[in-house]
Amino acid sequence: MQAVMPALTLTDSVSGSQARLLPELGFNLFEFTAFVGTQRVDVIEADAEFELGKVRPSRCGIPLLFPFPNRIANGNFSWAGREYQLPVAQPGAHYLHGFCLDRPWRVIDRTENTATGEFQLSRDAPERLDWWPADFIIRCTYLVRGNALKSRFEFINPDDKPLPWGFGTHAYFKLPLTDGSSVEHIVLDAPAHRQWQLENYIPTGERKPPRVNLKDGVYYSTVKLDDVFTDLRPEGKSLDCVIMDEGSGLQVVQSCDPAFRELVAYTPPDRAAVCLEPYTCPTDAINLEARGIPCGWQVLAPGASVNTWIDIRVEPIMA
Repeated sequence: MQAVMPALTLTDSVSGSQARLLPELGFNLFEFTAFVGTQRVDVIEADAEFELGKVRPSRCGIPLLFPFPNRIANGNFSWAGREYQLPVAQPGAHYLHGFCLDRPWRVIDRTENTATGEFQLSRDAPERLDWWPADFIIRCTYLVRGNALKSRFEFINPDDKPLPWGFGTHAYFKLPLTDGSSVEHIVLDAPAHRQWQLENYIPTGERKPPRVNLKDGVYYSTVKLDDVFTDLRPEGKSLDCVIMDEGSGLQVVQSCDPAFRELVAYTPPDRAAVCLEPYTCPTDAINLEARGIPCGWQVLAPGASVNTWIDIRVEPIMA
């Protein structure tokens, strides 16, 4: 990779909370430092060399996954009578995480504590336009305010053809939350009641009871996760996933639009972090839908748009 341009810094002057993001590398927000009173919490995990462009963009920060999250099996799918073959490293390999996490985005709005980025397939990665049934625009706005990082997303179909799509984020949360705690004190909690059966990372179409009971909370140190959970049951108007650090008395809450119907939970084997990834659809959704398996795969009409949101905040456990 080439070295990337300097990061944008977003600062809330009242609380001191701050975020940094890389427009030149998928609009990836790779640092978020929140203050809870006088307590500083580094929320997002990223390699020290990430902003130099020396680390794969899917391995740090908050990669944005569009027009599909996770994998398409063998990089192959059919749509509207046409066969598509995405480039894969070798036969049998899958194509991962969409088309915009490793390309430059354009910054279209900017204030002290906000930034909006835009990516259009035909403009910002025209060599990939033939890889998908329609052109698309994705916009992301980040806002740092108090103890929270707020993100707003808009998906637009500028084409004259229907746009099939799914979306997810892939945040790496740093553990533990403070230096005085340890990973043994971390509890993961999410309202997931079922999970997809996987073979070689691809859903078979079967859903089953979860092998790890996130809805009742599990200790991070006791599990190894790389699972696609479903049957998420939000309470009220948001779907909340929680990382509780009993050693510090703090928790990170990732709240999102209930339109996110899947959650990938992943514990990277080489570092103290956890990924809780809200998806609008599961892995390989475009092929599941073709098999007649309802899975949240969506289609946006020409000229139409849709919006969604995800918020991340740090707070005392009893808040």
